[in-house]
Amino acid sequence: MTVVKYHPFYQDRMPQTFSSLLDNFINEAVTTRKTQGFTPQVDLWETKDAYEVELALPGVYKEDINVEFQEGVLTVSGERKPKENGQDLKFHKVESNFGKFSRSFQLPEQVDASAIDAQFENGVLHISVPKVEEKVVKHQIAVK
Repeated sequence: MTVVKYHPFYQDRMPQTFSSLLDNFINEAVTTRKTQGFTPQVDLWETKDAYEVELALPGVYKEDINVEFQEGVLTVSGERKPKENGQDLKFHKVESNFGKFSRSFQLPEQVDASAIDAQFENGVLHISVPKVEEKVVKHQIAVK
């Protein structure tokens, strides 16, 4: 006897109708879809004097954000936590994604790590990385 992985298409060998074939296909696509964690959207642009980065972080608290620059890589990490389901909360639908996140960006070597500025306001983290001629290896950035 051979062990065969269960697959809905082979449950009854072949679906009897085209409609049941489509139903099986759609059900498999929905049930096997892997849930992605929270991944913030990013806008990245360059000006004459700096590289600018904005991350959309709705529902994230400033205390849960970490910004670091090391060896030419700017890394923003943190966590978006779900609301606590207390006695007075009864969720009917939750479409928001939660979890830990980390986004990294390779920047040119000519940046002033000591002057990197990170501002968090209204759920948007704006990071400004000034350009210079010297190279910085590692620097921790405080979020204001």
